[in-house]
Amino acid sequence: MTRNNTATRASVLWKLLLTCILAGFGITMVLPFLWMLSTSFKFPVDVFSYPIEWIPKRFNWNNYDRVWNGSQPFDLYYFNSVKVTVLTVLGTVLISSAAAYGFARIRFKGRDAVFFLFLATLMIPDQVTLVPRFILFNYLGIYDTHAALILPGMFTAFGVFLLRQFYVGIPEDFSEAARIEGAGHFQTWLRIIIPLSKPALVSLVILSFTWNWNEFVNPLVFLASKELYTIPLGLTNFIDESGTDYTLMMAAAVSSILPVILLFLVCQKWFIEGVVSSGVKG
Repeated sequence: MTRNNTATRASVLWKLLLTCILAGFGITMVLPFLWMLSTSFKFPVDVFSYPIEWIPKRFNWNNYDRVWNGSQPFDLYYFNSVKVTVLTVLGTVLISSAAAYGFARIRFKGRDAVFFLFLATLMIPDQVTLVPRFILFNYLGIYDTHAALILPGMFTAFGVFLLRQFYVGIPEDFSEAARIEGAGHFQTWLRIIIPLSKPALVSLVILSFTWNWNEFVNPLVFLASKELYTIPLGLTNFIDESGTDYTLMMAAAVSSILPVILLFLVCQKWFIEGVVSSGVKG
Protein backbone atom coordinates (compact mmCIF):
# COMPACT_ATOMS: atom_id res chain seq x y z
CA MET A 1 0.00 0.00 0.00
CA THR A 2 2.79 2.41 0.91
CA ARG A 3 4.64 1.50 -2.26
CA ASN A 4 1.56 2.35 -4.36
CA ASN A 5 1.14 5.69 -2.59
CA THR A 6 4.80 6.52 -3.23
CA ALA A 7 4.49 5.65 -6.91
CA THR A 8 1.32 7.74 -7.22
CA ARG A 9 2.96 10.68 -5.48
CA ALA A 10 6.01 10.44 -7.75
CA SER A 11 3.75 10.33 -10.82
CA VAL A 12 1.87 13.44 -9.66
CA LEU A 13 5.11 15.31 -8.96
CA TRP A 14 6.50 14.36 -12.36
CA LYS A 15 3.35 15.56 -14.13
CA LEU A 16 3.45 18.79 -12.12
CA LEU A 17 7.09 19.36 -13.04
CA LEU A 18 6.40 18.63 -16.71
CA THR A 19 3.42 21.00 -16.65
CA CYS A 20 5.56 23.78 -15.17
CA ILE A 21 8.26 23.25 -17.83
CA LEU A 22 5.71 23.34 -20.66
CA ALA A 23 4.06 26.42 -19.13
CA GLY A 24 7.46 28.12 -19.02
CA PHE A 25 8.04 27.36 -22.70
CA GLY A 26 4.54 28.57 -23.52
CA ILE A 27 5.05 31.87 -21.70
CA THR A 28 8.40 32.35 -23.46
CA MET A 29 6.72 31.93 -26.85
CA VAL A 30 3.86 34.31 -25.98
CA LEU A 31 6.07 37.09 -24.58
CA PRO A 32 7.04 38.60 -27.99
CA PHE A 33 3.38 38.92 -28.95
CA LEU A 34 2.53 40.49 -25.58
CA TRP A 35 5.36 43.00 -26.02
CA MET A 36 4.13 43.80 -29.53
CA LEU A 37 0.57 44.29 -28.26
CA SER A 38 1.74 46.46 -25.37
CA THR A 39 3.99 48.58 -27.59
CA SER A 40 1.16 49.24 -30.03
CA PHE A 41 -0.60 51.27 -27.32
CA LYS A 42 2.44 53.23 -26.13
CA PHE A 43 3.95 56.59 -26.96
CA PRO A 44 7.35 56.41 -28.71
CA VAL A 45 9.16 57.71 -25.64
CA ASP A 46 7.84 54.81 -23.52
CA VAL A 47 8.79 51.95 -25.83
CA PHE A 48 12.22 51.18 -24.35
CA SER A 49 11.55 52.26 -20.78
CA TYR A 50 13.13 50.00 -18.16
CA PRO A 51 11.70 48.01 -16.49
CA ILE A 52 9.30 47.09 -19.28
CA GLU A 53 5.80 48.47 -18.86
CA TRP A 54 3.70 45.50 -19.93
CA ILE A 55 0.59 47.55 -19.21
CA PRO A 56 1.22 51.09 -20.44
CA LYS A 57 0.61 53.86 -17.95
CA ARG A 58 -0.55 56.06 -20.83
CA PHE A 59 -2.58 54.47 -23.61
CA ASN A 60 -2.04 55.94 -27.06
CA TRP A 61 -5.05 54.91 -29.16
CA ASN A 62 -3.90 57.25 -31.90
CA ASN A 63 -1.42 54.64 -33.19
CA TYR A 64 -4.21 52.53 -34.70
CA ASP A 65 -5.91 55.60 -36.12
CA ARG A 66 -2.67 56.60 -37.86
CA VAL A 67 -2.26 53.07 -39.21
CA TRP A 68 -5.75 52.84 -40.73
CA ASN A 69 -6.20 56.47 -41.72
CA GLY A 70 -2.64 57.49 -42.54
CA SER A 71 -0.89 57.96 -45.85
CA GLN A 72 -0.60 54.19 -46.42
CA PRO A 73 -3.88 52.54 -47.66
CA PHE A 74 -3.84 49.85 -44.99
CA ASP A 75 -7.54 49.12 -45.52
CA LEU A 76 -6.83 48.38 -49.19
CA TYR A 77 -4.01 46.02 -48.23
CA TYR A 78 -6.43 44.29 -45.88
CA PHE A 79 -9.08 43.92 -48.59
CA ASN A 80 -6.50 42.51 -51.02
CA SER A 81 -5.29 39.98 -48.46
CA VAL A 82 -8.84 38.90 -47.63
CA LYS A 83 -9.68 38.53 -51.33
CA VAL A 84 -6.56 36.53 -52.20
CA THR A 85 -6.65 34.38 -49.07
CA VAL A 86 -10.35 33.50 -49.10
CA LEU A 87 -10.42 32.59 -52.80
CA THR A 88 -7.22 30.57 -52.47
CA VAL A 89 -8.49 28.70 -49.41
CA LEU A 90 -11.80 27.85 -51.10
CA GLY A 91 -9.98 26.54 -54.16
CA THR A 92 -7.49 24.63 -52.03
CA VAL A 93 -10.20 22.86 -50.05
CA LEU A 94 -12.20 21.94 -53.16
CA ILE A 95 -9.26 20.72 -55.27
CA SER A 96 -7.39 18.98 -52.43
CA SER A 97 -10.53 17.21 -51.26
CA ALA A 98 -11.38 15.91 -54.72
CA ALA A 99 -7.81 14.77 -55.39
CA ALA A 100 -7.55 13.15 -51.96
CA TYR A 101 -10.75 11.20 -52.61
CA GLY A 102 -9.29 9.91 -55.86
CA PHE A 103 -6.10 8.71 -54.16
CA ALA A 104 -7.96 7.20 -51.20
CA ARG A 105 -11.07 5.63 -52.73
CA ILE A 106 -10.60 5.12 -56.47
CA ARG A 107 -8.44 2.14 -57.42
CA PHE A 108 -6.47 2.52 -60.64
CA LYS A 109 -3.17 1.18 -61.94
CA GLY A 110 -0.17 3.07 -60.66
CA ARG A 111 -2.17 4.99 -58.07
CA ASP A 112 0.40 4.68 -55.29
CA ALA A 113 3.27 5.56 -57.63
CA VAL A 114 1.46 8.68 -58.82
CA PHE A 115 0.71 9.66 -55.23
CA PHE A 116 4.37 9.17 -54.29
CA LEU A 117 5.52 11.35 -57.18
CA PHE A 118 2.94 13.95 -56.23
CA LEU A 119 4.27 14.04 -52.66
CA ALA A 120 7.82 14.29 -53.98
CA THR A 121 7.00 17.79 -55.21
CA LEU A 122 7.04 18.88 -51.56
CA MET A 123 10.84 18.57 -51.70
CA ILE A 124 11.07 21.27 -54.39
CA PRO A 125 11.54 24.71 -52.80
CA ASP A 126 9.21 27.42 -54.06
CA GLN A 127 12.18 29.66 -54.79
CA VAL A 128 13.35 27.23 -57.50
CA THR A 129 10.16 27.77 -59.51
CA LEU A 130 9.97 31.57 -59.17
CA VAL A 131 11.64 32.32 -62.54
CA PRO A 132 9.65 29.71 -64.56
CA ARG A 133 6.42 30.92 -62.97
CA PHE A 134 7.31 34.54 -63.68
CA ILE A 135 7.85 33.71 -67.38
CA LEU A 136 4.67 31.62 -67.53
CA PHE A 137 2.48 34.22 -65.79
CA ASN A 138 3.86 36.96 -68.01
CA TYR A 139 3.08 34.86 -71.10
CA LEU A 140 -0.46 34.12 -69.87
CA GLY A 141 -1.06 37.78 -69.07
CA ILE A 142 -1.75 37.29 -65.36
CA TYR A 143 1.45 38.88 -64.09
CA ASP A 144 0.68 41.80 -61.76
CA THR A 145 -2.78 40.43 -61.01
CA HIS A 146 -4.15 38.59 -58.00
CA ALA A 147 -4.70 35.56 -60.24
CA ALA A 148 -0.93 34.99 -60.16
CA LEU A 149 -1.28 34.36 -56.42
CA ILE A 150 -4.67 32.67 -56.28
CA LEU A 151 -4.41 30.05 -59.03
CA PRO A 152 -1.06 28.46 -58.01
CA GLY A 153 -2.03 28.64 -54.34
CA MET A 154 -5.04 26.40 -54.91
CA PHE A 155 -2.81 23.40 -55.67
CA THR A 156 -0.97 22.06 -52.63
CA ALA A 157 0.48 18.60 -52.23
CA PHE A 158 0.33 18.90 -48.46
CA GLY A 159 -3.41 19.54 -48.56
CA VAL A 160 -3.97 16.44 -50.66
CA PHE A 161 -1.79 14.40 -48.32
CA LEU A 162 -3.59 15.68 -45.21
CA LEU A 163 -7.07 14.89 -46.52
CA ARG A 164 -6.04 11.62 -48.13
CA GLN A 165 -4.74 10.36 -44.78
CA PHE A 166 -8.05 11.26 -43.18
CA TYR A 167 -10.12 9.65 -45.94
CA VAL A 168 -8.19 6.41 -45.62
CA GLY A 169 -9.36 6.22 -41.99
CA ILE A 170 -13.04 6.43 -42.98
CA PRO A 171 -14.51 2.89 -43.14
CA GLU A 172 -15.13 1.55 -46.62
CA ASP A 173 -18.60 0.45 -45.50
CA PHE A 174 -19.91 3.98 -46.02
CA SER A 175 -18.74 4.04 -49.63
CA GLU A 176 -20.07 0.51 -50.25
CA ALA A 177 -23.46 1.48 -48.85
CA ALA A 178 -23.56 4.50 -51.16
CA ARG A 179 -22.68 2.36 -54.19
CA ILE A 180 -25.47 -0.08 -53.33
CA GLU A 181 -27.88 2.86 -53.34
CA GLY A 182 -26.63 3.78 -56.81
CA ALA A 183 -24.40 6.70 -55.91
CA GLY A 184 -21.38 7.39 -58.09
CA HIS A 185 -17.99 8.67 -56.97
CA PHE A 186 -19.05 12.31 -57.12
CA GLN A 187 -22.14 11.76 -54.97
CA THR A 188 -20.19 9.60 -52.54
CA TRP A 189 -17.52 12.27 -52.18
CA LEU A 190 -20.02 15.12 -51.83
CA ARG A 191 -22.64 13.50 -49.61
CA ILE A 192 -20.68 10.94 -47.60
CA ILE A 193 -16.99 11.81 -47.40
CA ILE A 194 -17.21 15.61 -47.12
CA PRO A 195 -19.66 15.65 -44.16
CA LEU A 196 -17.46 13.13 -42.30
CA SER A 197 -14.30 15.15 -42.92
CA LYS A 198 -15.06 18.36 -41.05
CA PRO A 199 -12.02 18.18 -38.69
CA ALA A 200 -9.56 17.57 -41.55
CA LEU A 201 -11.16 20.25 -43.72
CA VAL A 202 -11.01 22.80 -40.89
CA SER A 203 -7.35 21.90 -40.33
CA LEU A 204 -6.61 22.52 -44.00
CA VAL A 205 -8.54 25.82 -43.91
CA ILE A 206 -6.50 27.08 -40.95
CA LEU A 207 -3.15 26.02 -42.40
CA SER A 208 -3.93 27.33 -45.87
CA PHE A 209 -5.29 30.60 -44.49
CA THR A 210 -2.16 31.14 -42.40
CA TRP A 211 0.22 30.34 -45.27
CA ASN A 212 -1.52 32.60 -47.77
CA TRP A 213 -2.22 35.43 -45.33
CA ASN A 214 1.45 35.64 -44.38
CA GLU A 215 2.87 34.98 -47.88
CA PHE A 216 5.52 37.53 -48.76
CA VAL A 217 7.79 36.21 -51.54
CA ASN A 218 5.13 35.49 -54.17
CA PRO A 219 3.40 38.89 -53.88
CA LEU A 220 6.81 40.55 -53.92
CA VAL A 221 7.74 38.84 -57.21
CA PHE A 222 4.39 38.72 -59.02
CA LEU A 223 2.81 42.04 -58.00
CA ALA A 224 4.12 45.37 -59.27
CA SER A 225 1.17 47.71 -58.70
CA LYS A 226 0.90 49.16 -55.23
CA GLU A 227 -2.90 49.03 -55.25
CA LEU A 228 -2.66 45.21 -55.49
CA TYR A 229 -0.35 44.79 -52.50
CA THR A 230 -1.34 42.40 -49.74
CA ILE A 231 -0.68 43.01 -46.05
CA PRO A 232 2.91 41.61 -45.91
CA LEU A 233 4.03 43.93 -48.70
CA GLY A 234 2.00 46.82 -47.35
CA LEU A 235 3.42 46.28 -43.88
CA THR A 236 6.93 46.44 -45.29
CA ASN A 237 6.14 49.72 -47.03
CA PHE A 238 4.56 51.02 -43.85
CA ILE A 239 7.64 50.14 -41.83
CA ASP A 240 9.89 51.84 -44.38
CA GLU A 241 7.77 54.98 -44.21
CA SER A 242 7.43 55.15 -40.43
CA GLY A 243 11.17 54.54 -39.94
CA THR A 244 11.94 53.75 -36.33
CA ASP A 245 8.48 54.56 -34.96
CA TYR A 246 8.02 51.18 -33.27
CA THR A 247 4.60 52.07 -31.91
CA LEU A 248 3.14 52.40 -35.42
CA MET A 249 5.01 49.33 -36.60
CA MET A 250 3.59 47.24 -33.75
CA ALA A 251 0.06 48.62 -34.25
CA ALA A 252 0.22 47.61 -37.91
CA ALA A 253 1.63 44.18 -36.99
CA VAL A 254 -1.11 43.55 -34.40
CA SER A 255 -3.78 44.53 -36.95
CA SER A 256 -2.32 42.14 -39.49
CA ILE A 257 -2.12 39.13 -37.19
CA LEU A 258 -5.56 39.35 -35.56
CA PRO A 259 -7.50 37.43 -38.29
CA VAL A 260 -5.18 34.43 -37.99
CA ILE A 261 -5.49 34.36 -34.19
CA LEU A 262 -9.28 34.68 -34.28
CA LEU A 263 -9.59 31.93 -36.90
CA PHE A 264 -7.50 29.55 -34.83
CA LEU A 265 -9.36 30.32 -31.58
CA VAL A 266 -12.70 29.64 -33.24
CA CYS A 267 -11.60 26.44 -35.00
CA GLN A 268 -8.94 25.02 -32.67
CA LYS A 269 -11.16 22.13 -31.52
CA TRP A 270 -11.57 20.76 -35.06
CA PHE A 271 -7.98 21.66 -35.96
CA ILE A 272 -6.49 19.46 -33.23
CA GLU A 273 -8.92 16.64 -33.97
CA GLY A 274 -8.17 16.82 -37.68
CA VAL A 275 -4.39 16.73 -37.28
CA VAL A 276 -4.59 13.78 -34.88
CA SER A 277 -7.05 11.86 -37.05
CA SER A 278 -4.98 12.41 -40.18
CA GLY A 279 -1.86 10.96 -38.64
CA VAL A 280 0.16 14.11 -39.36
CA LYS A 281 2.78 14.65 -36.71
CA GLY A 282 5.38 17.35 -36.30
